[in-house]
Amino acid sequence: MDLTPEQQAEAQRLYDALQGAFLDEARRLAELLASKPDAQLLGRTEFEVRDAVHKLGATALQTALQGRKKGGTRARA
Repeated sequence: MDLTPEQQAEAQRLYDALQGAFLDEARRLAELLASKPDAQLLGRTEFEVRDAVHKLGATALQTALQGRKKGGTRARA
């Protein structure tokens, strides 16, 4: 992906900001998966993993939004 210098700086900021949350969740997922016997990896465990990944996605989006300036659109005269 070709990023402008400003986009690259924003990508680095997001990467730095998200590392902790992603590493914490990776540890939790590793422990969850390690605790399950083969017969229990699918089914409920799949949903737990999916929910955790969705939560990480929401965290990433929230982090990106918080880093951007809030601005509204102007009404046409």
